[in-house]
Amino acid sequence: MDALQAILIAIIQGATELFPVSSLGHAVVIPALLDWQVSQKSEAFLPFLVLLHAGTATALFAYFWRDWWRMGTGVIGLAGPEAARRDRKLLMLIVIATIPAVVFGFAFNKFFRELFSAPMIAAGFLICNGVMLGGAELLRGRQGTRELENLTVTDAVIIGFWQCLALFPGISRSGATIVGGLLRGTTHAASAHFSFLIALPVIVGATVLEVPKLLRAHLEPGVLTLAFVAALVAGVVAYASTWFLMRYFRDNDRWSLGPFGVYCVVFGVGAVLWLGLLG
Repeated sequence: MDALQAILIAIIQGATELFPVSSLGHAVVIPALLDWQVSQKSEAFLPFLVLLHAGTATALFAYFWRDWWRMGTGVIGLAGPEAARRDRKLLMLIVIATIPAVVFGFAFNKFFRELFSAPMIAAGFLICNGVMLGGAELLRGRQGTRELENLTVTDAVIIGFWQCLALFPGISRSGATIVGGLLRGTTHAASAHFSFLIALPVIVGATVLEVPKLLRAHLEPGVLTLAFVAALVAGVVAYASTWFLMRYFRDNDRWSLGPFGVYCVVFGVGAVLWLGLLG
């Protein structure tokens, strides 16, 4: 992997991790479409995987630091009684929504990793992702009215199971969780807010799991330097993506997921056709 490829992968990661279009799907399909000789299973790619996730997690924490600060002060009792109850409840819901993905990820880790080397399968799931996004808007039927503070334990469990779909490369984690929230009657903005909050522990957890492998890896000189630069790029792009999406979902609560659904179907179909010709 050269420097240009590393920066492009960082930009793709930073944007698609938050946009409901699947970072894993793009990470699998785009190198295949461009005939890049990049193996996500190689030791050389490992520092990029770890540091790109670290960059994205840092961006999410930087954008939502006030939420995490309020939850932290609520847990240790520094806030008032009403605020403490609200913030402790939100933290509890985040933990609950994270559990299903952790359980399924551990249980079927090997199976899902095998799909990372199958661009055609990832392209097919990108099409499914687009259908999911468009279908959610149709099934939703009307504008949701529930906000973040109205979420319940049942909502968190259901959204957590929707998040498990993102283990398939091509199904967006943010897309699946936003869909889960919309079908529970939330606004797009509230659903996106909760989706981005539960993204942080998932991304941090995935990063931590890869650190031992990184410490054992035998890397060529300069690989880590390039990985740090790529992580910085991914973090900046992820922060900008979050800033844009939070405003986009707030200001467009009628058919917000529609354009992303159309994009995924068009890109997925185009990728399937192109990969079929290459094959």
